[in-house]
Amino acid sequence: MRLKKSLTISAIAVASILGLGACAGGGDANPPVAEKPSFEAGTTMAKLADAGAITIGTKFDQPLFGLKGPSGDPEGFDVEIGKIIASKLGIAADKINWVETVSKNREPFIENGTVDIVVATYTINDSRKEVISFAGPYYNAGQDILVLAGNPEGIKGPEDLKGKDVCSVSGSTSEKNIAAYGVNLITTDTYSNCLEPLRQGKVIAVTTDNVILAGLADQNAGEFEVLSNPFTEEPYGIGLGHDDDAFRDWINDVLEASYADGSWKAAWEATAGKVLKTPEPPAVNRYSN
Repeated sequence: MRLKKSLTISAIAVASILGLGACAGGGDANPPVAEKPSFEAGTTMAKLADAGAITIGTKFDQPLFGLKGPSGDPEGFDVEIGKIIASKLGIAADKINWVETVSKNREPFIENGTVDIVVATYTINDSRKEVISFAGPYYNAGQDILVLAGNPEGIKGPEDLKGKDVCSVSGSTSEKNIAAYGVNLITTDTYSNCLEPLRQGKVIAVTTDNVILAGLADQNAGEFEVLSNPFTEEPYGIGLGHDDDAFRDWINDVLEASYADGSWKAAWEATAGKVLKTPEPPAVNRYSN
């Protein structure tokens, strides 16, 4: 593991966290697959449906949302959202090609065609919308802070981190947000790589979205705790090719249908809902470029 030191910003908001109890398992919902769906020729939907397969980028180290399981495939809420989208294209779960996608390569993977979509705790923001498009949001998270159990330093919020060593992931929204608080940022490629520096006292805290931190705390019971004091709002969206309006509109339709038919709720309760309470799904944002 290589850690890089730099100056950064912090962010987080929303989403209530309950007790970090049972370990969140895969929760394989496997929604029913549409039979021979029809799409306008030339659209991304038609191409994927005709191919009978889709490549989805997601994280492999995020408990609750995208964590590599015993089968070798990732498990979690993001994964189940990907399955819902694939099913409406007539693509079964076993025809999904999952590609590990970390924060810093999400836009490049979409731009160069490595993946068809990215579902990876991916915050929608204006700078990213300059190079890719977003459907959603399908979940609203918020940035928070992870500390050692018992909070020995008495940290209450990001203001208490000024001048202190804090770990986050390079290329993430969290990295950008925390810099505003004058922290000494230690960056790595995955949030799980921040845990050992926290254990060893090389950093005083880890910061990213509260749901990610909740998963890490749950996976390492008794070692860490989340402050549960989010300081930003992080709407999670589905990344896709820039200006592919037809595909974006279609995915938004799929998300809204999943809210209505209960498949979104079932996906949540089978995964992240084992640790976090079930929220209301957010309204999708059908923005114009």
